[in-house]
Amino acid sequence: MESQELMVRASWLYHVEGLTQAQIGERMNLTRRRINELLAAALEQGVVRISFSSPLAENVELEARLCSRFGLHDTVVAPAPADPAHMHAVIGRASASFLDRLIQVRKPRSIGVGWGATLHETVRQMTGANEPAMRVRSLMGGLTRGSEINTFEIVRSFAKVLNAKCHYFAAPIYAGSEEAHAVITAQPVFQEFLRDGSNVEVSFLSVGDVTGHSLQVRYGLPPQTDIGELVALGAVGDLLGRYLDAEGNPVDHPLNRQVISPELDAYRGIPSRILASGGPHKHAILLATLRAGLATAIVTDSESARMLLGASDASR
Repeated sequence: MESQELMVRASWLYHVEGLTQAQIGERMNLTRRRINELLAAALEQGVVRISFSSPLAENVELEARLCSRFGLHDTVVAPAPADPAHMHAVIGRASASFLDRLIQVRKPRSIGVGWGATLHETVRQMTGANEPAMRVRSLMGGLTRGSEINTFEIVRSFAKVLNAKCHYFAAPIYAGSEEAHAVITAQPVFQEFLRDGSNVEVSFLSVGDVTGHSLQVRYGLPPQTDIGELVALGAVGDLLGRYLDAEGNPVDHPLNRQVISPELDAYRGIPSRILASGGPHKHAILLATLRAGLATAIVTDSESARMLLGASDASR
């Protein structure tokens, strides 16, 4: 009976009055270890039941379900913004917090990044670090116009905020033809870049869709490329500039033979592969990458998370 009374009293002081275990121990004349045991026993015996009324609790549940369903190591689900125009900022903020923790705890020696509005927002909101031994690498070619699609600016910004070494990938996202691609990628310097990109410990990318929302569709495709042809072949979006179908397989289109980025098989060898994207226009490509096992972690919004889980349920 005395133990039960101590359990209730300690639980009340901890969960209701908000005292620390040290403060409770001092008030009850018990050791901190004893307080810890009483609190653990109260939960185990059902004396205390914890519930969450915050909408963030649902996001934590969605994270756990996504990890379980798709075999992910980590998931971050941010609240979906009321205004879709704020999606990049919301996903960027969540990604920045996730990367801050990952870098602090895991201390990766190398990180590979792509480009896009989400990555641009992410690096703007990251906390500065001091990792002079770390290498930040471009994983794909890009364009030189605009801060979101300028591969040089993105990789430089990540290296600057981390105080890390910067390795550019000085190439366009697409060669002008399959023949030009063969000539470019045959050069030793490009073979080295592609090999080093595939050997990073962490990759951080966003995925692209096949609508007018996509920066790549608007600015990055070679002249005369018809996005409708890719859609007709089943493309739902791209990863690393490679257009994929609903199952995450590359579609049979010349563009996928002109892209200058690591092959998907090589990319799968990266131990930690983080994809950060959200919004209805990204649903199909996000689902495709998860079905194909192309990510070990995702950062997305709550509406996208529910869609991914619902689509997975419907396919079972």
